[in-house]
Amino acid sequence: MDETTEIIFASIYLRQVMLINNLKNISKFWIAGINYKKTDAALRGQFAIQNDQYKRILQQALENGLTDLFILSTCNRTEIYGFADDVNQLIDLLCSETTAGKKVFKKLAYLKNGHSAIEHLFDVSAGLDSQILGDYEIVGQIKKAVKFAKENGCINVFMERLVNTVLQSSKAIKNQTELSGGTVSVSFTAVQYIREHIREVADKKILLLGIGKIGRNTCRNLVDYLDTKNITLINRTGEKAAELAAEMGLKHASFDALPAHIAASDIILVATASPMPTILYEHLEGKSDKLIIDLSIPYNVEAAAQHLPNVTLINVDELSKLKDATLANREAEIPRAKNIIAEHMTEFYEWYEMRKHVPVLKAVKTKLKEIHNHPLFIPLYNNTAHNEEKIQRVINGMACKMRSQNQMGCSYIEAINEFIA
Repeated sequence: MDETTEIIFASIYLRQVMLINNLKNISKFWIAGINYKKTDAALRGQFAIQNDQYKRILQQALENGLTDLFILSTCNRTEIYGFADDVNQLIDLLCSETTAGKKVFKKLAYLKNGHSAIEHLFDVSAGLDSQILGDYEIVGQIKKAVKFAKENGCINVFMERLVNTVLQSSKAIKNQTELSGGTVSVSFTAVQYIREHIREVADKKILLLGIGKIGRNTCRNLVDYLDTKNITLINRTGEKAAELAAEMGLKHASFDALPAHIAASDIILVATASPMPTILYEHLEGKSDKLIIDLSIPYNVEAAAQHLPNVTLINVDELSKLKDATLANREAEIPRAKNIIAEHMTEFYEWYEMRKHVPVLKAVKTKLKEIHNHPLFIPLYNNTAHNEEKIQRVINGMACKMRSQNQMGCSYIEAINEFIA
């Protein structure tokens, strides 16, 4: 190697070392979190992060030199993803704004690092780690969390590329598998049962008795998926029925009018918390045909009513069997989802490896152009167009060798010698 080549090589090599030092190292990528598997809702609530808390955490992170992280906080999980020399740096940040402390968090938390942390994010976004397998709602929550972190200066190139690839993977799983197919909530399964077994639902009179949490969810599903507002709400506390009816554009009636509305209705859904049956045999005997879906525990339709010829009675246990069949179908889709994740993870790692080389290739290309324009070499290389093509050909060859052989220093020397030769 002559003196000129040595100087050129030294210049490029120093630049390459600086660039590598600035690249994100996957071994420093962490996730620390808790979820529904080891904690109840009350304890998870102590680690929930609201926007004002989130903002303070991100500001503190920047002050501490941590610039690539985000927090995912939902009813089922609180997780912090980011780069740090030590995962405790991320845990300290997260717990600085929670009502429960680090000691409790670390006792219950799962910690993942590097490739395992990346795979975990892919699994979470696909719904593979959700309390309800295939729950696609998590995708919107991830987007919102990352957007907030980006707006506050805590998302850089690595994290943005990772999250984009994760979301592409999740979308592919949604479109190419049945991992999110079917129905899994009892209230939604009830509505699906009606859709599948009752013709011309819009012409049917529907009565919903009880508007607690399950009742309210059922009400919204009835309106959203049956495309009808021919629904009457009844609740022991009449004000609650009136309030929800006004919100949804439905009818309501007093609890005293229950027998008359039972007699007039074609479809009845029961979601009360009464310890004793609310709908009795005598309410139904001799009346018109009725489908009754009892979502209550304990059951709120008198057992003898199921023997009436005009009554089809479906209870929560029967709906749960339909739900369980859906979950079994979803579980069968897990291998397909995992294959899609593997493909997208490979794509991400290829991008990551190439990102190591791109700045160096640009530096070599710049240096070759400097050689070409140097007074010492102009007499030798007077065909500008030809030399531009030659530089690009040399760079392409160097890129291939760097990918296949991972010998950067040798590739620099070969590129320079090939151009000079």
